[in-house]
Amino acid sequence: MAEKKVVLIACGEADVNGSGAALEKFMKKACTVASFNNENMVTEAVKIEGAITVAADGVAKAFEEDCAFAVVELGNASNEVLEAAVAQISDAADRRTLIAIATDNGLYLSGLGIDKKAGTVERSATAADVVATFCYVADLLVPADCTGGILYQALKDANMKLKEIGKLKDAIARMEVALQRDNREPWDKHDCA
Repeated sequence: MAEKKVVLIACGEADVNGSGAALEKFMKKACTVASFNNENMVTEAVKIEGAITVAADGVAKAFEEDCAFAVVELGNASNEVLEAAVAQISDAADRRTLIAIATDNGLYLSGLGIDKKAGTVERSATAADVVATFCYVADLLVPADCTGGILYQALKDANMKLKEIGKLKDAIARMEVALQRDNREPWDKHDCA
C-alpha cells in the first residue's frame, strides 16, 4: 500500500455546502481556494505518473493495489451523489491521504499536509497548481510539462520537505554509527583491551 495517497474528486458545479454528514465533516477540516479555475483539472491530474481514474466505490480497492493517486470524476453531480462519493472515499482514506474536491465554485483540500486553520486561501489557482501541490505533498513525480506553483498557503508547513529530509539525514547518521560500532574487532569493543 502506498504510504502517501491523494484522491481528487472532480465534480463541476456541485455544491459542497449541501446537506450530508460526510460533506459537513469534510468541510470542517478543509482549506478552501475560492479563486480556482477548474478548467482541465482531470486532464492535468491524469498526467501524474501512476494516476488512475476510478469510481468512488473503487478507491479502497485502488489503495489496496498500491495506487497513490486516484481521480474520481463525477461530472455535474448532484449533492446526493457528491455526499455518497465523499462518504465512500473518507472510509477508504487514512491519515496519510489528501482529499481534494475540485468544483467550478472552488477547490477544497483536506487531509495530509493541509492546514485546516488556513480557512480560505487568498490566491488564485489553476489545475497546474493543484497538480504541483499534489506531487509535493504526496511525493509523486511531477509531470514534465507542469507549469504550476505549489499552494503553500494551504499547507500546514511550507518547509515540510526540508524537515522530512532532515529526519532522513538523522536516521542515516544513526545507522552509520551503529554500523561502525558493529564493524569493530571484538577486542576494540571493550575498554579493557
